[in-house]
Amino acid sequence: MPRLDETLAMDRRRFLRAALGGGALLAVGGGLLLPRLHAAANAPVGAPGEVLLEIFDDAGHDLGARKVAKLVLSDAQWRQRLSPAAYEVMRHEDTERAFSGEHERPAVPGLFRCVACATALYDAATEFDSGTGWPSFWQPIAARNVIERSDHLFGMQRTAISCAGCDSHLGHVFDDGPRPTGLRYCMNSVALRFVPHAAA
Repeated sequence: MPRLDETLAMDRRRFLRAALGGGALLAVGGGLLLPRLHAAANAPVGAPGEVLLEIFDDAGHDLGARKVAKLVLSDAQWRQRLSPAAYEVMRHEDTERAFSGEHERPAVPGLFRCVACATALYDAATEFDSGTGWPSFWQPIAARNVIERSDHLFGMQRTAISCAGCDSHLGHVFDDGPRPTGLRYCMNSVALRFVPHAAA
C-alpha cells in the first residue's frame, strides 16, 4: 500500500495533468493565478526543423527522399489532433491493450501512415500475424521514416520506434520476427492509418 506522501504526490501529478489538459489556470492562496501552466500546454513540444523522409504516394510509388518540416505542436494541439487513445500512446508512450485494435492484415494492398502526420511507415505486404494482438511488420517502408531509441522503462531493455516526421511513439522492434529480416516491428494500431493503394 502506498505511503500517504506518495499518494499525495500522485494526486498532485493527476491534478496538474488534468489542469494542463483542460487549459485551466490554477488559483493559489489569495486568488493568485499561475498562467505558466496554461502557457506550458500551449508551448511547442520539441524543436522545429526539417527532416529527410522517403515520400510515398497513395499508389505505393516511392517518390524519393525529400526534406520536409517536422510536425511540432503544443500539448494542447496534440490533444486536439489525436484521439484520446492515440494521444496516450503517441505522446506518452502508452501501449494499447492487445487485440483491442485493428491488427489483422488488410485484404487489399496498401500502406500504413502515421495517424499524426501521414508519414509512410509500413507497406501492408510486410505485415504478418505475430499472434501478439498488435500489428506486426518485418521491416519499415523506409529506414529513414522511423527513429529507433533505447527504452529502459519498467526495467526492460527494448528499442522504441517513433515516427521521424513528428517524433510520435509508435511501438517497439524485437528480434523474433520472420525472414528475411528476423525482426518484428510491433506497433500500436491507434498510431497507424491504413491507406489502400490508389489506382495508378
